Amino acid sequence: MTLPDDGTREEPERSVAAAFTREHHQIDEGIERFLADAAERDPARRARPLLSAMEALRRHIYLEEEVVFPRLPPGPLMMSLMVMRREHGELWTRMDALAEILEDDSSAASGIVEACTELLSLLEDHNRKEEPIIYPHLDTDLSPQEQSLVRELLAGSALPEGWICQALR
Repeated sequence: MTLPDDGTREEPERSVAAAFTREHHQIDEGIERFLADAAERDPARRARPLLSAMEALRRHIYLEEEVVFPRLPPGPLMMSLMVMRREHGELWTRMDALAEILEDDSSAASGIVEACTELLSLLEDHNRKEEPIIYPHLDTDLSPQEQSLVRELLAGSALPEGWICQALR
């Protein structure tokens, strides 16, 4: 369980699909917060929500590819899962490029807004497919034990050191 800002206890997500969808929104919000905070003069402070969002997105992709997708029925979802994995590769590549821009102080001002906007657009297109096609299967095709495992991992797992998405291996 987590504590929201108002100090009240938040109930755990009953639906695995809803938990993954909520994480999509939180990732988008982190990128949007970075874009909205152009007045912040401290580059490290301004970058925090973006870096957190990218870390969460990489972990999210890991959980989907290593934990969730292998447990879904391959037949009817085979093509959709292939598309999701390919798009994960595109997202990963964009995050790598964005991380390089953030590390290079001289180019930080130029290209960062465009790169973030592009990443948000890719995420919107990806999530628009993933949420209605893949996510309903999380609540119907995963066993209660698998759903419990996914909830635990969503609540506190970290991306394994050196892991990259399947499309880039």
